[in-house]
Amino acid sequence: MTKLLQEIQTYWTNRAEGYSQVNQGELHSEQKHKWQQTLLQYIPFKANKNIKILDIGTGPGFFAIILAQLGFDITAIDYTEQMLLEAKQNAGKLSEQIDFQQMDAQNLNFPDKKFDVIVTRNLTWNLENPQQAYSEWYRVLKKDGVLLNFDANWYNHLFDEQKRQAYEEDRKIVAKAHIDDHYTCTDIDAMENIARQVPLSGINRPDWDREILTKIGFTTINIIPDIWQQVWSDEEKLNYASTPMFLIKAIK
Repeated sequence: MTKLLQEIQTYWTNRAEGYSQVNQGELHSEQKHKWQQTLLQYIPFKANKNIKILDIGTGPGFFAIILAQLGFDITAIDYTEQMLLEAKQNAGKLSEQIDFQQMDAQNLNFPDKKFDVIVTRNLTWNLENPQQAYSEWYRVLKKDGVLLNFDANWYNHLFDEQKRQAYEEDRKIVAKAHIDDHYTCTDIDAMENIARQVPLSGINRPDWDREILTKIGFTTINIIPDIWQQVWSDEEKLNYASTPMFLIKAIK
């Protein structure tokens, strides 16, 4: 394990309980239904137990749980043991239907062409070697399999003054609205230290992703830049106005 990977694991271990509470809120609100409808919109298969979905970076299990509820065969992985413990607890009886495994997103212990769909949320930016991760994800997808990657340029503001100003404006608006600030509620110093080291924080995305996915061999790549409008709550829209979430849909 590299020093950076150790830092990332330690951060998310410490963050697991708080992040789990966020996921629990999503599971008991309209956010669950928004995400389910969005995933069904972009998954080109009917929900049934024959469709194998891999949830990479499952965290406290949000995607795994809502997809299992729809009837899919779910395998969910995370590098952090504490996240998986939270995920199993959040899944309740559904944990018997979900195959939770501790695994590195960049080095998958699965055979080639095992899954019909891969889903992931807010993970790629946080990886030490995202290009290697994408290669691995391509490897384990079946022919015509689909990757759905929801992400954003979360920490571009550490490298761009104009984006820094937009980020600071978000913080002012959030404070004025008297809602929780999703950045300052975390260990912001530790997260920014990691963000300065991982390669994607200062890169223009999703242009980078499109280029790399094409080189790896994905045949069709679609970018949905305004997916945040479908899935974010009003509170998220205020918190992250300067970092809109995009969706990358890639077909093998």
